Amino acid sequence: MIIYLMNDYKIGVAKGTNILFLWSAATNFAPIIGAFLSDSYLGRFLTIGLGSLFSLMGTFLLWLTTMVPQLKPPSCNQLTQTCKPPTTSQFAFLIFAFILISIGAGGVRPCSLAFGAQQIDKKDNNPNNKRALESFFGWYYAAGATAVLIAFTGVVYIQDHAGWKVGFGVPVVFMFLSAVLFFVASSLYVKTKVEKSVFTSFVQVIVVAYKNRKIVVGPTDSERWYCCRKDSHAVPTKRLRFLNKACIIQNPKDLTPDGTASDPWTLCTVEQVEELKSLIRVLPIWSAGLMMSINVSQSSFPVIQASTMDRHLGNFQVPAASFPFFTIATLAIWVVLYDRFIIPSLSKLLGKKFHVGVKLRMGIGLVISTVAMVISAIVEDIRRKKAIEEGLLNDPQLVVKMSAMWLVPQYCLHGLAEAFSAIGQNEFYYSELPKSMSSTAASLFLVGMAVANLLASGILSAVENLTKTSSGEGWIATNINRGRYDRYYWVLALMSFGNLFYFVACSWAYGPCKYETVEKEGPTEGSESPRSLACR
Repeated sequence: MIIYLMNDYKIGVAKGTNILFLWSAATNFAPIIGAFLSDSYLGRFLTIGLGSLFSLMGTFLLWLTTMVPQLKPPSCNQLTQTCKPPTTSQFAFLIFAFILISIGAGGVRPCSLAFGAQQIDKKDNNPNNKRALESFFGWYYAAGATAVLIAFTGVVYIQDHAGWKVGFGVPVVFMFLSAVLFFVASSLYVKTKVEKSVFTSFVQVIVVAYKNRKIVVGPTDSERWYCCRKDSHAVPTKRLRFLNKACIIQNPKDLTPDGTASDPWTLCTVEQVEELKSLIRVLPIWSAGLMMSINVSQSSFPVIQASTMDRHLGNFQVPAASFPFFTIATLAIWVVLYDRFIIPSLSKLLGKKFHVGVKLRMGIGLVISTVAMVISAIVEDIRRKKAIEEGLLNDPQLVVKMSAMWLVPQYCLHGLAEAFSAIGQNEFYYSELPKSMSSTAASLFLVGMAVANLLASGILSAVENLTKTSSGEGWIATNINRGRYDRYYWVLALMSFGNLFYFVACSWAYGPCKYETVEKEGPTEGSESPRSLACR
């Protein structure tokens, strides 16, 4: 897309990169809306179906920009060396296509992961669920990685050699087949009814807790009467005790004859309170994972780097946009090795089931991501020095005598970082949050990517403005040889290093995960108390 924007829409690298940052942010924020609609009104199946249709329309409109000449600027005038920027209507049409694709992603992304896990996680008491879900999350990413590999190799090759008309037409065909096959397989799916909106529930807990803020909550509240769902005997946990005020029964008139709350804006249940607590608890670790997403989102610059380097493998020239293939290939290969060889082999060797904790996997991913940024900075420094030695400082169109394969290690490390951290995060959210919040859990990582894209855009703009000289160029210059992309990478590497300490602190503060140990202190959600009988 960065090459398409630069060549066909005459947009500079900094502006084009920021457009893609914002588009990616919108695409990753949309799942929050999709999760809300799924959990509150539509259900996961219908939300995925509508998302597929919106994605199809978006890719179709994007394809039209290649087919209809009036939808993008004319070719540059070779005599005067002038290029006309896109008109307002041309730019608006392109952005509208992006918006439809983002809306489609908002329906598909948060629900497909949760919908797939729902097919496996049918029985909460099944002891094999933990391993089955871990395997599912890995293979879900491996399947997605296979699709992306096709995109970065086959589709990019078509775009590079057959042009944008055919290259953008292929995704339209794929999206059409995807939508049709999803609806055709409708009868095979396990579907659940739409429950009460978890987002509305969160607001109710906050409102009621604020109303009851004057209630004194002591270190022990065993004599309190709590409201809970029908046929439940749960009492609230000791964490975030101020929220427990939302489920304390002050007046028996607040209950219906069957023991449930008559007005959820006056009295909430223990389960509602615990759901909000579980979300608040995971947010610090969620925020620690943003840095890896910021690093991964720097996809435009390596493409520009590759376009200035020797990309030949024998007689075959690798398209500059195909190098992310190594990221996805590494991710897919690691998932297969981890699930089918490493875990079974270590379990057999140790004589017991071997499992790497999700927080440990997330931490390993952050370390690898930091190393990837360091290598990116070093490689770009070497590439730039060679360009200057060869007298190419003012001519980035000429190829530096340096193999683009030097970029492969950083791509592979980013893939390995995602294999550890991204998969670990999704499993962590799904396992730690209640089952009623599975769509929300699936959207948390995507929202993190959206926030990371906005932060990346802000960092890029800040670096560009702070480093801009009197000549109007800074580190992020359209002429990559005159810019200092290596220093920009070093900034990200230092930020990643500092983020490691933040993650360790958040992980320590969170404590053990649900599946790692049984909490020993105080009553837990689902434990019975004589006072909780009032909930019946």
